[in-house]
Amino acid sequence: MGQFDFGVIGNALPYLFRTGMVFTLTLTALAAVMGLALGTVLAMMRLSRLRILSVPAGIYVNVMRSVPLLLVIFWFYFLMPYMAAWAVGSSTPLRVGAFNSAVITFTLFEAAYFCEIMRAGIQSIARGQVSASLALGLTPWQGMRYVVLPQALRNMLPALLTRVIILFQDTSLVYVLSLTDFLGAATKIGQRDGRLVELYLFVAVVYFIICFTASRLVKRLERRTRVLR
Repeated sequence: MGQFDFGVIGNALPYLFRTGMVFTLTLTALAAVMGLALGTVLAMMRLSRLRILSVPAGIYVNVMRSVPLLLVIFWFYFLMPYMAAWAVGSSTPLRVGAFNSAVITFTLFEAAYFCEIMRAGIQSIARGQVSASLALGLTPWQGMRYVVLPQALRNMLPALLTRVIILFQDTSLVYVLSLTDFLGAATKIGQRDGRLVELYLFVAVVYFIICFTASRLVKRLERRTRVLR
């Protein structure tokens, strides 16, 4: 321990949090919001009685959940520019950009998991609730919006928040695109100063504190929703 220089951490704090952590939280928020929106659409498709909607949604979800996220990042970043150029008839690859690739990739990947959480939450509501909404004169979509979804959201909120915590951890994979997230910022400073061990230890402690605290809050929320039910 005497060979360690933890003073480098204090000098690196502004860069780590203003650049690295801001990027990590931004990517987490964007992917969570857009992934939840897409996941809701996929959940509606999977619950549909029309096979033309349910089958493609089921294939998409199963494929995404069976492929490592790192591989999806590589696929999108390296192949999508060429596929997009072929689709529009361009002779040169279309530039997507590392940040846009990261946001789109995480959105598409997380949507598959949000879809299953949403589907399970909706199916947890008794069919009698749907029948009661129809008896009151609501359309199926109105019943879903005003009766089913509000109750389902309360049931699936802990699972959704847990998935967001996992998403926050997974954002460190953007290092393969040379983006400066929290871990990437620590890596750059550690390589520059020759103090990778100290910086990685600090990053691990920060991730642990954030994720452990968030997990405890989700656990308390889960207990409260269980009491309400």
